[in-house]
Amino acid sequence: MDDDDIRDFWKRLESINAGLLGSVGGAARMVPMSHQLRDGDSALWFITAHDTDLARAVTNGDGHAEYVVADGGKGLYAVVTGTLAQNDDKALLDELWSTVADSWFDGGKDDPDVCILGLVPDSAEVWLTPTSGLTFAFGILRAQLTGQQPDMGSHGKLSASVLASGRRAA
Repeated sequence: MDDDDIRDFWKRLESINAGLLGSVGGAARMVPMSHQLRDGDSALWFITAHDTDLARAVTNGDGHAEYVVADGGKGLYAVVTGTLAQNDDKALLDELWSTVADSWFDGGKDDPDVCILGLVPDSAEVWLTPTSGLTFAFGILRAQLTGQQPDMGSHGKLSASVLASGRRAA
């Protein structure tokens, strides 16, 4: 994957609302979660409750996690692996808080059960595919006419440093 693909990964991820987050070791099963991104920050941020499997796994030292995203309409499929850690920064909570998060907690952002988790990626496997059905169909037609494989986008395994530099550039 080239630099444009990596920037495209981050842009597409910004436009997707959710994926599945869980621990690699199985301490926390994969569950649907909404991620949030901050400018220039390669961490993926989640608001959850302290009594969830995810928060308990982090508290018990099992912070190795995976986040899986699959959205054909956005042309992004990815498995992001990294370290999941709790963050108690009130300013960060203010920045991340939304009406969606507010609906989950009776006490709002002051609810004692609110927990912020940040996934700092150490690697990702990413597939970027055409987002237009017309582009896909044209690729298939061209492949049939030329006898070549269709160009179905790009795929690559990205390191933490590549992800971080791509996020700063996005």
